Amino acid sequence: MEVILLERVAKLGQMGETVRVKDGFARNFLLPAGKALRATKANKERFDSMKSQLEARNLELKSEAAKVGEKLNGTEVVLVRQAGETGQLYGSVSTRDIAEALTAAGFSVGRQQIVLNHPIKTIGVHAVPVTLHPEVEVSISANIARSAEEAVRQSRGEDLSVNRDEDEDEDENEVAAETEEAAADETGEAQA
Repeated sequence: MEVILLERVAKLGQMGETVRVKDGFARNFLLPAGKALRATKANKERFDSMKSQLEARNLELKSEAAKVGEKLNGTEVVLVRQAGETGQLYGSVSTRDIAEALTAAGFSVGRQQIVLNHPIKTIGVHAVPVTLHPEVEVSISANIARSAEEAVRQSRGEDLSVNRDEDEDEDENEVAAETEEAAADETGEAQA
């Protein structure tokens, strides 16, 4: 089906272009969302008459999105989730979870504006792109941790995804090495 785009659509085209898309994509997404019109002679004339209004509305929306983007860019949201010792989450963090965290932080962002190719399944600080307008994209940080204390440690740059048992073993080995050195120093002093 051929459609006339009423706004810029990512990976498809700019406003005013006539593009060929699959029928289902047009019927289920583009037409109901008001992003396109069927490419008929009457609709082409209709688009030409309302082109200046569409361009003005697009500029308004873009400037509003740019203002929000300045405030939102670099924002960090903390999500506390249950995870195993290796940092693997028992569930996953999806666009809905991030959108809810941003809404709680005072931003009005829909889950369809958050771009995640795959759900987040490990703890850590993850960069997440947010598309506020087809021409305005910002990046936020999603800090996924087991507790609020771990989230603070991750914000400082610590990597908590390593196995805790390994860290404890390393600490025990360091203490044992220090004890052996101290014992060797004492025996050396006693012999002298």
